[in-house]
Amino acid sequence: MLDHITVDAIPKGDIIFNEGDECRQMVFILSGIVRVYKTAESGREITLYRLQAGDSCILTASCIFSQSHFPAIAVAEDDVEVAVIPSLIFQEWVNNYEVWRNYIFNLISEQFSAIMAVLEEVAFRRMDIRVANLLLKLSSEKRKDLKIKHQEIALELGSSREVVSRILEQFAYENIVELKRGTIILRDIDKLKSKLTQEKF
Repeated sequence: MLDHITVDAIPKGDIIFNEGDECRQMVFILSGIVRVYKTAESGREITLYRLQAGDSCILTASCIFSQSHFPAIAVAEDDVEVAVIPSLIFQEWVNNYEVWRNYIFNLISEQFSAIMAVLEEVAFRRMDIRVANLLLKLSSEKRKDLKIKHQEIALELGSSREVVSRILEQFAYENIVELKRGTIILRDIDKLKSKLTQEKF
């Protein structure tokens, strides 16, 4: 590994892979967060998953195995440090080392489940429930003021800013949230959680 792996620093905001890129290397995240997402012709985006320290990207692995092009966009959300393995070495290790092969296949299984969860949300869950779920994920016991814009929520969920704004305004009318410029204040966590129990279809 020491003979073949290099460590690179990627500044926040830099594109790691663009849609259509050749996958000439496998990247493992050492620190920071990477967002992997798809874009539509309309410009809308939807997040497939995020990678953190210890993760790697199943789309990259799939791309290397199938000798196809990267089907999404991967961008550094923080300053990111990565370990890089050339694709030919990566394939050689998968072919020759069972422990490495098992690790990669487990990685594929875990992230495939994450992608399936996103597809289920998009296909079957109402947008207001998805917005409520995202707000709850972003919150914590000590963090009720969320520094996030309506457009950022829309990009995360693959919707439009107008749709998200209407939903948040309804939440504000119900005294679940308070809306300020660039900030959403969670006023009633229990009411927000109750949204998740509503009909999905």
